[in-house]
Amino acid sequence: MQRVADLPGAPPRSGEPVEAPLPAQDGRRARWTEHRRARREELVAAAVEAVRLAGPEFAVDDVARSAGVSKTVIYRYFTDKDELVDAVLERISTVILLPRLLGQIAAEHADDRAALRAVIAAFVDLIEDEPELYRFAYAHAGRSGRADLVAGTEHEIAEALAAVMSARLADAGRPIGAARTWAYGVVGMVQLAAHWWSMDRSVPAPELVEQLTDLADGGLTSLLPPLRG
Repeated sequence: MQRVADLPGAPPRSGEPVEAPLPAQDGRRARWTEHRRARREELVAAAVEAVRLAGPEFAVDDVARSAGVSKTVIYRYFTDKDELVDAVLERISTVILLPRLLGQIAAEHADDRAALRAVIAAFVDLIEDEPELYRFAYAHAGRSGRADLVAGTEHEIAEALAAVMSARLADAGRPIGAARTWAYGVVGMVQLAAHWWSMDRSVPAPELVEQLTDLADGGLTSLLPPLRG
């Protein structure tokens, strides 16, 4: 026979712990969290525009003007300027740089040279299209005590390229161990040469793309198995 204390809704027996009722979902808290997230994204977008106008040495005042708010509002969503810089760097990486380059790495091209040219041209075009954002990214690379988002972006691009090379080698029945070395070598070569060019500009952009493509393709053609039709 079931005891009264075992019936649903019956009070606990003496000495038994009392379970706290499950908290009701706080809709207002969820809405406030989403509001803060959306507002923060708006301020990051305003900061990107401020960098486009003011360059790498932008001030929080520039962001406030771009967003149409006071500095006090900015600091409600970011603890300091370093956190704001991190958010801008992440936006540049995930919204502007990576989609361009990873898209070209994943796309189908007529041959290896065309594929290399497309990726290199995408990077050079970015420097031409967004010079202040590019300068901002590299001006803030490797800051003490902060995550290096520029290095992280380069790492992601190199890993994507290495995956493509590894697949080619594996399909041909060859060892894949060198793929990452080649990928990081190509990315490092293009990045350093393009960074020099961004300050020097002694070579027209199309010529720079062809020169870098010649160098990368000349090495990889002798290393990778032929592209299957």
